[in-house]
Amino acid sequence: MATQWTIDPYHSEVQFKVKHLVISTVTGNFNTFSASMQSEGDDFAGASVEFSADIDSISTNNAQRDGHLKSDDFFNAEKYPKLSFQSTAMQKNADGSYTLSGNITIRETTLPIDLSVEYGGTMTDPYGNVKAGFEIQGKLNRKNFGLNWSAITEAGGVVVGDEVKLIINAQMVKQA
Repeated sequence: MATQWTIDPYHSEVQFKVKHLVISTVTGNFNTFSASMQSEGDDFAGASVEFSADIDSISTNNAQRDGHLKSDDFFNAEKYPKLSFQSTAMQKNADGSYTLSGNITIRETTLPIDLSVEYGGTMTDPYGNVKAGFEIQGKLNRKNFGLNWSAITEAGGVVVGDEVKLIINAQMVKQA
């Protein structure tokens, strides 16, 4: 029998990291997101996962930069209000970790991605809710999704790197 899970947004975070000027990293996050998972029993191999994030909820702790990220130079939040992920496979690896494969859609461009998943365990919270924790990581090239804005410094350096690291800490709640 299938087990349904939904994300606990108060105990989860969706972050991204990108190089700035090649010498440092800027971290951002999406504050509004949803996710669901369907698994068979307590083993997450073969689980099905869906995720979406509201582009307008992007935050890098800099209002000017956030506005630029929401503009057509990057995400175009007005025309493409969400990014989404739909899994195609979740495989358990020999070391107990998982590989989550699926398709990520940004600005109506859908491409395959493999994410590494560390299962943190399952615990019952003080209110009787069964929760499972996961740390999910992956990388993508932003330009493959039409996030093409770029600038070169006077010295010839790149302002924004092409590779974006994804880091998601997800606490999933088992549905009754």
